[in-house]
Amino acid sequence: MTEQLEQTLPLKVLPKEPVKACPASDAEILAYLRRSAKFAEIAVAAEHEALVLANCNQLGIEITDDEWQAAGDAFRLERKLWGNAETIAWLEEQRISVDEWSQGIKVAVLENKLKEHLFGATVDGAYISNRDNYRRVALSQILVTDLATAWKIVQILREGQASFCALALEYSKGKQSQENGGFVGIRYLADLIPEIAEPLTEAKEGEIIGPVESKLGYHVLRVEKWFPIELNQAVREQIINSLFQVWLENLKNSSHQD
Repeated sequence: MTEQLEQTLPLKVLPKEPVKACPASDAEILAYLRRSAKFAEIAVAAEHEALVLANCNQLGIEITDDEWQAAGDAFRLERKLWGNAETIAWLEEQRISVDEWSQGIKVAVLENKLKEHLFGATVDGAYISNRDNYRRVALSQILVTDLATAWKIVQILREGQASFCALALEYSKGKQSQENGGFVGIRYLADLIPEIAEPLTEAKEGEIIGPVESKLGYHVLRVEKWFPIELNQAVREQIINSLFQVWLENLKNSSHQD
């Protein structure tokens, strides 16, 4: 009886040995970038680096060994790579050699020196001409997708029926503002989209602004605090970076026209 039953039961199909994971080759990584539509993003970064190096070479901009070493030390300190063991482990995780990492540090230093060479002397003038753009504001917002809801929120806030935080948690579709009770951080006016920056210019602390329409939806805004305007290091770097980006775009556009 047992033998007959065993003969009628289907044979058990044993699972095949699973394929073990192994590091992707450079060719596989390249193929993935093309399939995932991320190749253009990497290409833009590579073209940016090539432009920096070519212009540094043309202008005779170089870095000293001390500058190179200091930048490498600062990089390791920022990432808490205190010793050789931590650094080597990080390099292995990134799948790069010491030389490749070192060259990346060099390019970053050269880019900063190129920016300073091109625009360091013009920062003060650019700041004075666009001083209001570098006002900093602590800003909260509630982002919704329809105008009726936005007006409802504005009315509730102006009548004091609920807190901005509570309404942001309930209504906001913006991930950051929803998670942080409406607060989106301290921003320079120049970093905000024009639709939002313009109505904020004359707003007072605590004032409710909106609804303001943008391509994202309808924004209800509140100015938490204005900060004094000053040409500090952060503002200086932002001005140089903005001027440098415009310069790069002009270079790219002129090359496409040739």
